[in-house]
Amino acid sequence: MTAAPSNFPELVKIFLDLIKAILSLVMLAGVLVFFWGLVKFIANSSDAKEHEEGKKFIFWGLISLFVIFSLWAIVGVVLGDFGITPGGEIPYIRDN
Repeated sequence: MTAAPSNFPELVKIFLDLIKAILSLVMLAGVLVFFWGLVKFIANSSDAKEHEEGKKFIFWGLISLFVIFSLWAIVGVVLGDFGITPGGEIPYIRDN
């Protein structure tokens, strides 16, 4: 288990790492839903009901991936506006 953060930048880094992990899992789920729909669509082309169900999986998989990538882009723009670079240190006001 990780020790408790001793300052604000460490807390923010832990929070961002948690968001990245959750985002990765949601992306994986979206890709799996898309490919599952693709398999159902192709494998059950003779069964109209299963064929339509495959279309629905493909549709919702694409929608979820679009939403995830859009959020990812929005977060990138916001981080860029605040001057936070990926992999860089989190800026904070220092007492000089």
